[in-house]
Amino acid sequence: MDSGVRIDKWLWAARFFKTRSLASAAIDAGHVHLNQQRVKPARLIKVGDTLRVRTEQGEYEIAVLELSEQRGPAPAARRLYQENAESMLKRERDKEARQLAPRFEHPAGEGRPSKKWRRQLHQFEQKNSMGD
Repeated sequence: MDSGVRIDKWLWAARFFKTRSLASAAIDAGHVHLNQQRVKPARLIKVGDTLRVRTEQGEYEIAVLELSEQRGPAPAARRLYQENAESMLKRERDKEARQLAPRFEHPAGEGRPSKKWRRQLHQFEQKNSMGD
């Protein structure tokens, strides 16, 4: 048998994804590349492989340092890989850009606007249409 670990198990153990099924879904969606190639969840990875992983937190370019099939504490998970310095800088820039970007959120949260919110939207639209 080859000495490797399934990529979905390793991504879960390295704490890139909360569940193995989320890791598999990300791999199937093309968010994970092994040595610049798309892979399937059952693909075996080895020490020294390079991964590009896109998550909600950003895109990571990492080198595999250790293999593990078991999820452990976060400090142990960080020892499984080493992130590229350029990748860290890019993620920090992207994080700052997301924080500075304007957010257009519904004040009441999810769902349909309330009657009050609809009135405010209507007044706003009328005020802006008169200026045109």
